[in-house]
Amino acid sequence: MKPGALNLITDVAGLHVGNAQDHAVKSGVSVLVGDAPFVAGVHVMGGAPGTRETDLLAPDKLVQEVDALVLSGGSSFGLDAASGVADALRAAGRGFAVGTQKVPIVPGAILFDLLNGGAKDWADNPYKRLGRVALEAAAVEFRIGSFGAGAGAMTAALKGGLGSASVVMDCGLSVGALVAVNALGAVTMGDGPEFWAAPFEMSGEFGAKGIGRHDPQHEPYPERRPGESTTIAIVATDAALTQAQATRMAIAAHDGMARAIVPSHTPMDGDLVFAAATGARALPDPTFDMLRLGHAAAICLARAIARAVYYATPLPGDKLPTWSMRFG
Repeated sequence: MKPGALNLITDVAGLHVGNAQDHAVKSGVSVLVGDAPFVAGVHVMGGAPGTRETDLLAPDKLVQEVDALVLSGGSSFGLDAASGVADALRAAGRGFAVGTQKVPIVPGAILFDLLNGGAKDWADNPYKRLGRVALEAAAVEFRIGSFGAGAGAMTAALKGGLGSASVVMDCGLSVGALVAVNALGAVTMGDGPEFWAAPFEMSGEFGAKGIGRHDPQHEPYPERRPGESTTIAIVATDAALTQAQATRMAIAAHDGMARAIVPSHTPMDGDLVFAAATGARALPDPTFDMLRLGHAAAICLARAIARAVYYATPLPGDKLPTWSMRFG
C-alpha cells in the first residue's frame, strides 16, 4: 500500500469534501458528497452517539444508497447541518425518487464541542447554514486541521481537528478516511510528541517522530461528563460493495480508531464510523479483498486521526495547545 496522490479521502474518485466553520463559535461542518449516490454503511461503538438517518443504512432497509454524509460539531444542534445539505441537494434535483418528489438521503453524526470556549449564545441555530455552505464548498482538495467538523475539537491534552488520509492497495483499489477527532482519550503517548498511530505513518505525514515509550501513569484523562467527546469518521473506497459489505468495512475501521486514540469507544464518546463505496471497481477476490479493505480502512483511519491533531492550528480562546505549539 502507498498513499494516494493527495493523501485525502477524495483520492477515491468521484467523492468531494466541503468544510464550513465559524471560528467565533469554534465549531463547523464537513460534508462528503459523491458525483452520484453511493452505497453506505455505519457502525457505532461509542456510548454517547448523536446521529441522523443511520437506521436506514442497515442492509435490510429499502434505501441502499445515500446522497451525502455529514460530520458536524454542535452536539444535537449540529444534526440540523444535514437539513441544510438536504435542502441544497433537493434544489439541485438530487434525491431518492418517490413519485414526483426527490428526497435526498443525508445521514449525519455529531460531536460535542459546546464547552470549548466558543460563543454559543446564538439566537438561531447556525448549523443548517453551515451545512449548506460546506456542501457548496465541496471539492477534491480541502484543508485539514482546524476546519470543518474539527474546528472546535479537543482531545485529552491537545487540540483536536479534522483529518484525512488515503491508500492505494496493491490490487488497485483506493481507500480513504475522513475524521473529526474530539476524543476523551489521548492521541499521543504520555507527555511526548509520539502518536499512537506512529507504526502506520507513511512518508512522514505527521512528523516522523517514531514510536515513544509509554508510561500509563502519565496518560491524561480530563474530567468530562457523558456526551462531551466523540470521534466521528467516514471511510471510503471505489470498490463495488453491498450495504452489508460497507458495514463490515466500517466495523473493521474501528480498529484504526482504537490504535490511534487511547482510550477509545468509551461511555463518554459517541465514536462512530460511516463507510462509503462508489462502486467504480469490482472486487477481484470478494473474500480476501474484503479482508484487505477492512485492514486498509483501519490503517487510513489511524493515520487520519494523527494528521487531524498534527495539522491543528492555534486560535484565540483555545482551551488546549496544538501539537505544533507543544512539540513543533
